[in-house]
Amino acid sequence: MIGGMASSTTDKPSDGFLESVFGLKRHEFVAVAWSFAYFFCVLSSYYIIRPVREEMAVGSGPNTIPYLFIGTFVTMLFATSIFGWVASRYPRRVFLPWVYLFFISNILIFWFVFTQAIGENQEYIWLGRLFFVWVSVFNLFVVSVFWSFMADIYTRAQGRRLFGLITSGGSIGALIGGVITSALVTTIGFQNLLPISAAVLLVAVFCIGRLKDWVHHEHGEDIEKTVETDKPLGGNPLAGLTHLFSSKYFLGIALMSLVASLLGTALYMFRAELIEAAIQSPDERTQFFSNMNVAANALALIAQMFLVKQVVTRFGIGRSLFLFPLASIIGFIILAFEPTLMAVAVLDVVRRGLGFGFAKPSTDMLYSVVTPEEKYKTKNAIDTAIYRGGDVVGTWAIKLMSILGLGLAGISFLMVPFAAISAVVALWLGRDYKRKAKALKMSGVE
Repeated sequence: MIGGMASSTTDKPSDGFLESVFGLKRHEFVAVAWSFAYFFCVLSSYYIIRPVREEMAVGSGPNTIPYLFIGTFVTMLFATSIFGWVASRYPRRVFLPWVYLFFISNILIFWFVFTQAIGENQEYIWLGRLFFVWVSVFNLFVVSVFWSFMADIYTRAQGRRLFGLITSGGSIGALIGGVITSALVTTIGFQNLLPISAAVLLVAVFCIGRLKDWVHHEHGEDIEKTVETDKPLGGNPLAGLTHLFSSKYFLGIALMSLVASLLGTALYMFRAELIEAAIQSPDERTQFFSNMNVAANALALIAQMFLVKQVVTRFGIGRSLFLFPLASIIGFIILAFEPTLMAVAVLDVVRRGLGFGFAKPSTDMLYSVVTPEEKYKTKNAIDTAIYRGGDVVGTWAIKLMSILGLGLAGISFLMVPFAAISAVVALWLGRDYKRKAKALKMSGVE
């Protein structure tokens, strides 16, 4: 982990402004800069193609969305098992870049097949459904691996100070990725966005290399304790799930993930149904989704750069996590009385803005008090299989409610108690995090 250097490096006047605003100290500049760039590339790459995924869901038909999420969940279980096997047998410094190179090759394959289909005026509904499932796996994996890496190289104290700033790198990347899609999609076609996404993700692999080199240079004497160790994580490939179900702490995180997924899929299905009637052109729908992404990431960026560090340090991780379900409670009550596309879009933007601005960096800080194996395997299981399992439960629950005659307003009212449960769990997790952090500190682990 990145430790402190000589005190003289942190007493210089130039650290004052940077530390007070961003929580950044001089000896952390290099690592944070590469982490910032790394996350910038990961989310920029994803947000270039995310609106394409949303269009594929609408093009497939809103009624097929529950089935798409079943396919995503099954694929995610399979992918999580493979990831656990790889993490058990190969050093982190080996498998980290290969995860991204694998996904880059996938993007280029999709680009080739889409280009062929469009060039020959062929239908690509099933190809679009496959792309939807693939992107839904891709986005969770690349982000989960990133934050496991961050939790591996930063201490708990640094995480509280720096994760907001590092997360803002991702939001800037997401913002720019959304702008690229919005500006280009109606000119070059959605399929030609894919190689741009692949090129940006390739830069993320370069950033991983620079971060690993930095860790190796700064911690040569205790390299076996860092991400640069030659030792694999070991253990059972399914250890992520066994750790999850044996720990109230991880179950609390998983429950918040499930509720967030339920509420998110409700909005997702509302939006797909309403936008299908409102906008007919596939490229224009892609542009609409991209504009929503830009708004959400602009809100998240403000929170990450200027607010999350202040909230976490002054009020604690629990209260920072609490803001997301609180906004959901208020938003779904409003939506129950104003069930329109604009209301759905605004609530979706606000929830995702607060989610990325507060909930995501705060949740990732929770993993700074667990073992390296749990950081990679259990976190990955929660961020991927559990989250996508929530998508399946959420979509079918919303579909069942619709069959029973509940409209958008009625379903919105039913979402409020779930958001309230999540708020209570958030505060409990904050207290348990403090307990675990105190125990580690007493044992001499920083």
